[in-house]
Formats: sequence, structure tokens, C-alpha cells
Amino acid sequence: MQQEQYLKKKIGFWSLTALSLGGIIGSSWLFGPYVTAQLAGPAAILSWMIGAVVIIFIALIYAELGRVKPETGGLGRYPLYSHGKMLATVTSYSIWLGYCATAPVESAGVIQYANQFYPHLYNTQTQQLTSQGILSASALMVFFVVFNYFGVKLFAVTNTVITVLKFLVPLLTILVFLVSGFHSENFTSQGFAPNGFGASLSAILTSGIFFAYTGFGNVVMMGGEVSNPKRNIPLALITSLILAALLYVALQTVFIGAIQPELLAHGWSNIHFDSPFANLAILINVVWLSWIITADAMVSPTGSALTYTAGTSRHVFGMAKSGFVPRYFGVIHPRFGVPTRALILNFVVGLLFLFPLKSWTAIIAIVGAISVFKYASACVTVMVFRKVGVTKEQGLPGMQFIAPIAFVLATLLIYWTKWSKIQLAFAGIILGLIGYGVLHIINKNKTEEIIGGLYFIAYILLLILLSYIGNFGGINLLPEPYMSFIVAIIAYFFYFIAVYNGAWYMKKIDNIKNFSNL
Repeated sequence: MQQEQYLKKKIGFWSLTALSLGGIIGSSWLFGPYVTAQLAGPAAILSWMIGAVVIIFIALIYAELGRVKPETGGLGRYPLYSHGKMLATVTSYSIWLGYCATAPVESAGVIQYANQFYPHLYNTQTQQLTSQGILSASALMVFFVVFNYFGVKLFAVTNTVITVLKFLVPLLTILVFLVSGFHSENFTSQGFAPNGFGASLSAILTSGIFFAYTGFGNVVMMGGEVSNPKRNIPLALITSLILAALLYVALQTVFIGAIQPELLAHGWSNIHFDSPFANLAILINVVWLSWIITADAMVSPTGSALTYTAGTSRHVFGMAKSGFVPRYFGVIHPRFGVPTRALILNFVVGLLFLFPLKSWTAIIAIVGAISVFKYASACVTVMVFRKVGVTKEQGLPGMQFIAPIAFVLATLLIYWTKWSKIQLAFAGIILGLIGYGVLHIINKNKTEEIIGGLYFIAYILLLILLSYIGNFGGINLLPEPYMSFIVAIIAYFFYFIAVYNGAWYMKKIDNIKNFSNL
């Protein structure tokens, strides 16, 4: 709490909305529609729509959490209050690693498009950055850190300007593609869902869709620096997500329509571009738009990386307060109001993603599969707070319906992800639980810290079983949509068990009356 006095409450509604949009509209608009179309064909439009619905439900949950307790690093702090140290530790580290991967993701996107000017940065054969490309991406990451170092006010003003600019280029792209080279026959020539509707469901987590929308999380991360958070956090979250959903659905639609029909002779999975929208602009003889898109490819990912660099440093600040990382990283610079040590730590961890993986798609595959777990836990936490009475009059209307629906949808997203993709995420979560077990013994934590998060262990084991027997890389025990209905029903009933688990924990350790001081 002594360090939080240095945080500056400088972020208003427009800056906060720009912060969310800045995280959402990054490299995903440049690559996401292309990768999703490869996987799902025209049904990719449904992927973006379903992803938007799920994330808007989840954003409403964080809107209430932000009203109840606006706090810097809140994504990782809320599970600590509701379910204890075990769940909070695993959730915090999964959030941290996912966010640390974002700066290298966006840097890789910038460098891949820059390869058009200097063709020594990206190897189109291996689809990886070259040594020069990796060094260039690393230099960009250094810039992100330095820029954020000098304070939240400079960041907020600059990010608002960048967000306006990078929102206009996708809009221009949509309009030009609609009038210059739209082939409506592309939506049916290979079938609307050439790989089945299951492919459009699996693509939500693995093609950058969920990754794109989760840019809203930066709003929650910086909640302690928002003026009038009870009003501005919910409004900014919903405004930015609705705008982003409309934009991404339109981009996916025009991308599908802009493909020349002869390129689809061997199916959607066999279309290949290194700079998708810029390449398409050249194919339809709108070279000037190609140059604008390429220029924006330098701006959009950079803007997103700036927002994530800011948000991730606040998450580490919250982890330091919770005791999950050394308190050395929870120090706020008294002049700039920024957790500068956390910025440097995140830069180092980001390099550990960039150097071995070397591409946008490789990093996205890891981040997307693991990100949804943290949002599932928030669906439970929001109702635990209501059940024990700490929400009071700060709750949003209809949350008793929104929270369980969001939990069910998040569970379905995990189930719909192909077994081969989700195994890595399960392995990481299990390793995190084992790691906490070791720390629990070393730190001599109370047994309640494990019991409070027991539902999560059961949840992971249940998901492993459902994924294994399901129809997305599993053994196909029952056909669809019956298996998805069963998963939804199980998730709905399990949700209330998880809420009961959290309410028991908060009452057991008697932190309800002291909630505001935690």
C-alpha cells in the first residue's frame, strides 16, 4: 500500500477505451483473418462472432470486479481474495507468462511485415525470423520498455493517438476491398465450412481470435490508475469490445471476399501469404493501399505492445504484493509512477519466448491455449464476492446469469480446442499446481490455501477427461452436438460447486470484513 501512493490516477474514459482498443487491435488484424480462414474457410466469420460473445460476457465480469475493487494488477489479485494462494499463484503465473509473450508476438509481427523492405528479416521457407529479424524484434522490445518507463500520462496520451490512427487503416481496408475486388462466390465455392463447423470452433483459441480480444485485460491491470473507475472501467470495456468485434468480423468478411477464386483451387488451407492484407491489396491492383497497410503494420503491433508492456508491469506489481515474486519487483518509481523493475523483468522473460519460437504463429499457439483458464476463474470469483456480501451496491444487473453463462462458454472454448493443442496448456497448469505444492510446504502456508482452490484441481482433471473423450482430437465417444451439450451441463453445475468452494474459503479465513484493506 505504501508503494501504491506513487501510482498516478491519470487515465479517463477515452484514454481507457483507447488502452483497451490498443491492446485488441494489434498484429491480430494483420494475421488473424488469414490464419482463421486457412483453418475454417468462410466459417471463420462465425469464429470471430462466437469469440466476441464469450469475451464480452467475461469483460462484464471484470467490469464488476473493477467496480468492487479497482486495483493495479487486479487480474491476478482477485483469485487470491476469493480462493486463496494456490489458485492465485497458478492464475497469476499463467497470466504473467501469457502477457510477457505479447511484446515478442507484436514485435515479430512488425518485423515480418518489414521484411518487404529489407528481405533479410524473415525466412519465408521456414516461416521464422532470421537472426537479424530476432535482433530487430529485440530492439523493438527495448523501445517498449523505455517508452513505458517515463510514466502513465505520456503513455495514455500517446496510446490514444496511436489507437485512433491504427483504427482508421483497417476501416479504410474494409471499404477499399468491398468496392475493388469482392468475390461473393468465395463463400460457397468450397463450402461455407469446408473443414466442418468444428474447425471454426477450434480456431477461436488457436488462430489469434481470443488473443486479440483479450487486449481488454490491460484496463483491469491498470485499474488503480483510473479516474472514476466505477464508471469508466465498465464503459470502456464494453465500448471497446463492441467496436473491436464489429471491426474484426468486417475484416474477416472482406478478406474472404478479396481472395481471387483461382487461388482456392486447392482449398482454403493451401492459401499462403507472408503479409496477408498487403499482398491482397497488390493482387487487386491497389498498390497505394498496400503501402498504407504495410506502414500500419509498424504502428498497430507497436501500439498493442506498448499497452501490454504497461499492463504486464502492473500485473507483476500485483504479484509482488501477493508474495508470488520477490517484493523487489513491486517498487513504484516515485517520479514516473511506474513499476520500473517489473518492466525490466518482463523484457527478459519476453526474450525467452522470442529467441526459441521465432514467429508470430508459434507464440500465438502457446498463448491462446492457456489464456482462457484465468478468465474461467474470474467467472467464479465475481459470484463469490456477491455470495459473501462484499459487492454490495456495486454489482452490475444480471450478473447472476452472466457469470455462469460465461463460465460455461469458457469451458466450451477449452473443450473445442483440439486435444493436440490443449495438451501443452494442461501440462503447464499441472506443473504450476505441483510448483505451488512445493512452495506451500517451504512457506508453511495454511491448509486452507489449498482447500480454497480445490475446485480448480477438479476442474482441470474434468477438462482433461472431457477433451480426451470428445470430438476435437479425442476418441469421439459421442457425436456432436450432444457431447458439447453434455460439457455445457457439467460446467453449469460445476460452477456452483466452485462458488461454494470460494465462499467457504473467504468465510474460513475471515477476510470479508477486512476486504477493503487486503
